[in-house]
Amino acid sequence: MAAGHQRSLLRYAAPMNRTDALIECAEMALRTLSGGVRATRPMPQGDSASLTSQDKRLAGALMRVNHVGEVCAQALYAAQALTARDPEMRSQMRDAARDETDHLAWTERRLADLGDRTSLLNPLWFAGAFAIGLLAGRAGDRYSLGFVVETERQVEQHLAGHLDRLPAGDGASRAVVSQMKADEARHADQAEQAGGAAMPAPVRWLMRGAARVMTRTAHHI
Repeated sequence: MAAGHQRSLLRYAAPMNRTDALIECAEMALRTLSGGVRATRPMPQGDSASLTSQDKRLAGALMRVNHVGEVCAQALYAAQALTARDPEMRSQMRDAARDETDHLAWTERRLADLGDRTSLLNPLWFAGAFAIGLLAGRAGDRYSLGFVVETERQVEQHLAGHLDRLPAGDGASRAVVSQMKADEARHADQAEQAGGAAMPAPVRWLMRGAARVMTRTAHHI
């Protein structure tokens, strides 16, 4: 993670007026969308065989979808940290955001290695996710944590599906996705243990529907 990006997230824990907080969020958005973040952990490594052009296209499409998910995660956690009432919850959101920043950097690097690109709609994905994060945060800390639980459980299932679909010879992408899946499961467990409220069934269905639209679109654009 870039030092400035980390400092921005850390400042959510300190008292600040609304204008300063929004400026920090804007700076974070620019870094996220410009590719200006750096991972704090080494990128997971895996052995990769020589990939065919078809395998590269498939892996690139799947990793682009995963990169979009991490763009959304940056926005969600920033908005939920911004609206959190409990300082301890803000700290938990920051910790999870650091992992998501690693994921963002890893998926972007893997896309470059595959000769592919990020989604052209990343600004739209970020803005939509930030708005959703604000709504979740304003519902109260328990519901905001519950939203994290449901989001991360769905992402974990999504990543498991990608592990099934990635080319068998693409060990590099599989290593990244496996670590991401483990991190998402841990985030969900932590939010659940912190008292996250279960999301109503209609909300879960809406979240799944929105995720399907995003993944199908990002696969191509």
